[in-house]
Amino acid sequence: MIKISKFWNGLLMLAAGALVVSCADYNVTDDFRAEPDPSFVEPYKDLGPVKSYIDRDKFPNMSLGALLKVSDFNKQELAHAAAITNFDNVAFGTTLMSGSIVNGRGVMNFLDMSDLLDHVDEIGAEVFGSPIFANANQGDDWLATLTAPIEIPVDYVEGKSVDFNEMSVGNYTGTIEKGKASIVRYDGQNVLQINNTSNVRIVEDFEVDPKARYTITFWAKGATKDVNFNVNFSGNTIEGSGTNGTWVAKGDKWTKLVVEAQSAPDATEGFFRIDNGRGGILYIQKVEVGYYPDNHRPQTEEEVKDTINYAVYTWCDGLMKINKGRINSFDIIDEAIDSKATLENGMYDLKHSTEKIFWQDILGSENYVPEVSKVASEAYERYEGDPSLLRFFVSESGLDDTKKMESLEYWIDIWDAKGAKIDGINAKLNLVYSEDAATQADNVAKLNTLLDNLAATGKLIRLSNFDIKYQDAEGLNVTADKISAAQRQQLADYYAYVIKSYMDKIPHEKQAGMCKGNMVDTNDPVGLWSIDKDSKDWVRNATYKAFCDALSGN
Repeated sequence: MIKISKFWNGLLMLAAGALVVSCADYNVTDDFRAEPDPSFVEPYKDLGPVKSYIDRDKFPNMSLGALLKVSDFNKQELAHAAAITNFDNVAFGTTLMSGSIVNGRGVMNFLDMSDLLDHVDEIGAEVFGSPIFANANQGDDWLATLTAPIEIPVDYVEGKSVDFNEMSVGNYTGTIEKGKASIVRYDGQNVLQINNTSNVRIVEDFEVDPKARYTITFWAKGATKDVNFNVNFSGNTIEGSGTNGTWVAKGDKWTKLVVEAQSAPDATEGFFRIDNGRGGILYIQKVEVGYYPDNHRPQTEEEVKDTINYAVYTWCDGLMKINKGRINSFDIIDEAIDSKATLENGMYDLKHSTEKIFWQDILGSENYVPEVSKVASEAYERYEGDPSLLRFFVSESGLDDTKKMESLEYWIDIWDAKGAKIDGINAKLNLVYSEDAATQADNVAKLNTLLDNLAATGKLIRLSNFDIKYQDAEGLNVTADKISAAQRQQLADYYAYVIKSYMDKIPHEKQAGMCKGNMVDTNDPVGLWSIDKDSKDWVRNATYKAFCDALSGN
């Protein structure tokens, strides 16, 4: 278990200079008071932690979250301290989804999550849960294994055979792809003679199934000495036990050779070919082909549904057993709407796949959210969860597209009517500030429409991926290392506008908060902190102040 002293030691270290902060940021334990970093410059050094500016009396449900990787949080270093000090909760995106936890055999590795939640318990932090069910970042290998075809018993089938003793001496009528072959009299019988450097099909023209397992049996002999050669079954070279994977026909006696093979995956014709090199003339007496048909059958529709119900239960049970009621808010599903597929009523359909398992394809578009939310709720309560605290959100991106927003409401109405637990909508943002006045006016109008539409749903509303990119008048992104102070201030002002608009438009009792996508600048100037190019320290920028001002109502 991670010790709490490690967390406080991290804060002491960061306050000493790794993170450019004020004493107000880390005045959090009894007699400890951090010294301001001497490199800190006006006008931001006296600001407190961002979350401290929220008026909790006026906005009791408002919260501020930050997105981190589990590995970064568990290190308990810079990003961890910044998140815990300045934000109400943390989210971990795909790193707490089944795709990162469940392997192809169904083994669930919750070690990182367990450490994380133990530490969260110790410091009194909160976590917003990753999507429990989604189309991406799921345990696809596990689901593929669970729904794989079922093995069944099959009988051996005798296939085509050729006895060259029944052929007349003379030209060989089979396919000679290279070199020379003929029917000759040898050792008291008619046999197929394959000359040096010749590639000859000794049996062909039969149907082939790439999933079947074939046995090719033939009798061969070298003319005067042992002969090494290669074989190919319907496009697939099969290695033998001889030198360099060759097969060996003895020169002093007939040798029965048995080749176990499958055809090439794209094979359309059945054949068995001898590729003779320069080792000597090769004689073939007889060849027989038999096979075991594919011993798998697809699962029935009912079997697949039962299997997926098992997967739903198993994943929810494992997740909530580790959780122990510590995470109370989750995305129950994530990005289910397909804006490229339209129903007869004009609404967007859900996403569907023929290549991998999508929950809605098996459990039904109208039924899967009621089903998975029921199973997840039961698992949450089974392992110490307080049902009065549990909240499930439907997470979706691109909701500034009014048709997509309308389609989401359409599907939520269906799921609600069938008993799904859907407490809120987690709207993933994709915001841009533009120097072009007309473009920016359109950006603002779309944002306002989005917030109005979200407020009208009557659901709890959370905004996530709250990053804003900066574009110049030509529509080109301005990077963090190129942005000017004036441009940074314009960007900060738009951040403030978004925060104030959310707090004004979303009813106070329906506010579930906002989650920052990146706390610090990436290649884009999206952070509340910039990175000093020399020291690599995090340095507060105008966006930090904009958050503080907006949250306080200024």
